[in-house]
Amino acid sequence: MSIVLLLAVAVAGGIGSGLRWTADALLSRVVAAGFPWAILVVNVSGSFALGMLTGASLGSPWPAVIGTGLLGGYTTFSTVSADSAVLWREGRAREALANVLGTFALCVLAAAAGLAAGAVLSA
Repeated sequence: MSIVLLLAVAVAGGIGSGLRWTADALLSRVVAAGFPWAILVVNVSGSFALGMLTGASLGSPWPAVIGTGLLGGYTTFSTVSADSAVLWREGRAREALANVLGTFALCVLAAAAGLAAGAVLSA
């Protein structure tokens, strides 16, 4: 690993985190309060984008910079976990389970769709 690649991944991760914060703030204004819809949208769209990146089979260093850096900063497993724990603590077990299972299922489907789209684009 080179220092240039490390810095590129770090900068991309910062940009991805900023994009997540912005998307969460904007989406939270238009979706119903009480359920973490914005983070669900962020994670599903990030999973689709990572699937496309993987399916496109770009040469190095793009998977590290875009996948690990940008999309790693953009998506968030820890927020899904914390949001689900808060829902559970508030006695909203169904919503907590829906958040966990729904996020996982939708993200896997989005990643699979992204893989297919990336393969088509690279063909």
